[in-house]
Amino acid sequence: MSSTVVLCTPEHILSLRQLLARYAMQVEIVGTGMPIPGSYWGDSEAGLIRSTLFVRPDTPLHSALHEACHFICMDGARRELLHTDAGGEIPEENAVCYLQALLADALPGYDRHQLFADMDAWGYTFRLGSAQAWFEQDATDALTWLLQHHIIDNQQCPTGLLRH
Repeated sequence: MSSTVVLCTPEHILSLRQLLARYAMQVEIVGTGMPIPGSYWGDSEAGLIRSTLFVRPDTPLHSALHEACHFICMDGARRELLHTDAGGEIPEENAVCYLQALLADALPGYDRHQLFADMDAWGYTFRLGSAQAWFEQDATDALTWLLQHHIIDNQQCPTGLLRH
């Protein structure tokens, strides 16, 4: 894994809080060197407990977006019990990856192209060799899933709705 990715700077955390507020999510900052509550992977990866996203200053921004998108894409019953492991099936995981690219465009100083570069640098693997190639050429299933659950509209704009 590479450390050459955009991290959760104070400016990004402010933008994340504003973005995720429409999904009734809170962002909590964890002190440097402290364990991140609800982090599935540990280390600097973001954590998720119910509607709270936990990050540290060394948390990759793409990790924060990914965990937030898990919250958005899971059903209400799973959200109520959510602690660390978002679970879900492969179609939902694909939708999470797609949605995080769309939400990246809503963060000042960040966008989907930086997110793709960060995902590739961090070690995500996709059949076509890169996050951007997957998004542009191989993600029809993820797009369809997000549309079916009204998480995005026909113009691929996030609706601000959680999955029911």
